[in-house]
Amino acid sequence: MSSEFGNLLKISVFGQSHGRAIGVVVDGLPAGESIDLDELNAFLTRRKPGKSPLSTTRKESDAPLFLSGLENGVTCGAPLCAVIENSDQHSSDYDALRDKPRPGHADYTAYVKWGGHADMRGGGHFSGRLTAPLCIAGGIAKQILARRGVYVGAHLASVGTEQDAPLPLRPTRELFDSVAAKPFPVLDDQAGERMQAVILAARQNLDSVGGVIECAAVGLPAGLGDPMFGGVENHLAAALFGIPAVKGVEFGDGFAAARAHGSENNDPFVMEDGRVAAETNHAGGILGGITNGMPIVLRTAMKPTPSIARPQRTVSLSAGENAELVIHGRHDPCIAHRAVPVVEAVTAAVLLDLLLEGNHGTF
Repeated sequence: MSSEFGNLLKISVFGQSHGRAIGVVVDGLPAGESIDLDELNAFLTRRKPGKSPLSTTRKESDAPLFLSGLENGVTCGAPLCAVIENSDQHSSDYDALRDKPRPGHADYTAYVKWGGHADMRGGGHFSGRLTAPLCIAGGIAKQILARRGVYVGAHLASVGTEQDAPLPLRPTRELFDSVAAKPFPVLDDQAGERMQAVILAARQNLDSVGGVIECAAVGLPAGLGDPMFGGVENHLAAALFGIPAVKGVEFGDGFAAARAHGSENNDPFVMEDGRVAAETNHAGGILGGITNGMPIVLRTAMKPTPSIARPQRTVSLSAGENAELVIHGRHDPCIAHRAVPVVEAVTAAVLLDLLLEGNHGTF
């Protein structure tokens, strides 16, 4: 199962939503890096479930147990392995799904792929629960990057048709930290209130809603990446699409660039403090697959949660006939706001891998 990514920094995620534990193996971390575990736990808390009516009521501590790779809080060169024990599973809520696959979920494709043997309780290995170990790897990557002056942050850009303010041309670490400290990760709190109202309305209607996350990375040097299939966008997109519910990724102006003229979309170059910079950043910090020194800007589109409480049409696999399904259990009415730190985590991990490649595995 291809649940890993990275070249020099290899990250492998394992486990199932209702299994004994979930976890991650990170191979290739530079040795001698001090990891602030309090900071890491605060990062993990940002995606943790059960904190408000905006998310699932499943209660999990999400406290990582490090089995290897850390000695006295410092990376030691061995592969880092961390696990998170599952403690609040209601597996009986998923009994009907063995025969009736959920529309919009991976139940049916997993059934076909593994001949009916896949564990789909809580979504199994396809579950958003697997983003917790992703955040362990990415949270560590963020700390290592920050030590080199590279900062990664994100906000919830939209929910349904309600939109937050966009990131500024040159986001700062202070801006990233201020959004991360909020219970709802937006730049404009009034926009955030409107988004929360949309999420709560979807929950009341036994439905769900999607959203868009905007992420940026600042402090990267120009020259990272390669043309064509080795581009920075290629590496990032491949990993970001591994986040459950991601259905679209764009960089810079993305699809809006297709509606612009070249005179509008091109970023004029200027000299700033003896260095080449750009007046605008429609390219999102990447030209020809290679960083140009401007902030990397990307957005991910998160689909609505497929597990909704409304009756839905499906099939009975055993009977070979049409059927109706009512999904029970605890599910997020919107995934996007809890996925903000996940997008940060994956982005940070990919960028650390690229920096390690550019520095031949060392800093």
